[in-house]
Amino acid sequence: MKILLVEPDQKLAQTYTEYLVARGHAVVGRMGAQSGILAADCQAPDVVILELQLAAHSGAEFLHEFRSYGDWQHIPVIILSNVAPQEFRASEKLLRKLGVKVYLYKPTTSLAGLLSAVEEYSPASLVTAGQLV
Repeated sequence: MKILLVEPDQKLAQTYTEYLVARGHAVVGRMGAQSGILAADCQAPDVVILELQLAAHSGAEFLHEFRSYGDWQHIPVIILSNVAPQEFRASEKLLRKLGVKVYLYKPTTSLAGLLSAVEEYSPASLVTAGQLV
């Protein structure tokens, strides 16, 4: 599976990438929203992992632009952020509308938990579960 990881922290990005690659996934990492959009255009990811706190453009801005492309409407997005989930309770409907499948809080999410979310929302598992037509 091809994963687009948009993560500004180089050490965390390296840790996530090494872990996911060791478990058979291809990972393209980008530090910012605009470079993430360009990578999505070139790489056609199956899943996006997104930090909300990005320099220049926020993760929410990335999501709005990402979803503006028709070809990317079906791609699952996993938020993996240092922003506490309760700060986004009011925006929960918006995040769902923008295709966010799960919101993971970094301080309480293990690498195994991230892998589990990635595999749960991969296109192959969604087809198997009968969620995609």
